Amino acid sequence: MNELNDIVLSPDPRLAQECAPVETIDDEVRALAKRMLKTMYAADGCGLAGPQVGEMRQIVVIDVDWAGKGSKKNPYVLINPEVVVADGPERTGSEGCLSFPGVSVSVTRPSHVVVRARNLDGDLMQYEASDNLMAVCLQHEIDHVHGVTMFDHLAPLARAEAEREYQVALAAGARPGDTEVEG
Repeated sequence: MNELNDIVLSPDPRLAQECAPVETIDDEVRALAKRMLKTMYAADGCGLAGPQVGEMRQIVVIDVDWAGKGSKKNPYVLINPEVVVADGPERTGSEGCLSFPGVSVSVTRPSHVVVRARNLDGDLMQYEASDNLMAVCLQHEIDHVHGVTMFDHLAPLARAEAEREYQVALAAGARPGDTEVEG
C-alpha cells in the first residue's frame, strides 16, 4: 500500500471533528503509531495526527529533526496531548499540512508552548518548545485532534484565498508532502 493514500485530505469532515481520548495504550495503539510514523516519513512530513489517517483518536506523531532519507529519525508519539501553556510573543510563519497538499499559509501562533501527553509506555511526559519548528508542530498537530486545521486560523478573506489555491493545487495533482505546485 502506498502510505500517501492513507492520508485524509480536506475537505473530509473528519478533519473538523473532535477526537476521542485514547483509553488504553495497547498493541493496537502501538501499531497505529508505527503506521502513522511510516506514513509521515513517506510524505516527508514533520507531524501527523490521528484524524489525518482516519483514526478519530487523540494520537500525534512528530519528528522535527528528520531531514529525509538517510537522516537520523527522532520520533515522538503523543497520546492524549494537551497544551498546558501557550504564551510568549506571537509569531507568524508559513505552515503546510499533509492534509492540504500543494499550499502553505501564514499562521500566527504563540511562540512558546508546554504540552503534556502520554508516551507509548503510558508515562506522562512534558514537552516544552519555544521559537522553533517543534513549538509550531506541537500546536498544529494538537489542533488536528480537536478538529482545527491551519485554515481555521485564517481571517475570512485569507481563508477563501487559501481554499481557492488548495483547489487549484489539487487539480494540478498535488500529493501529501507537496507544499507548492507549479501550474
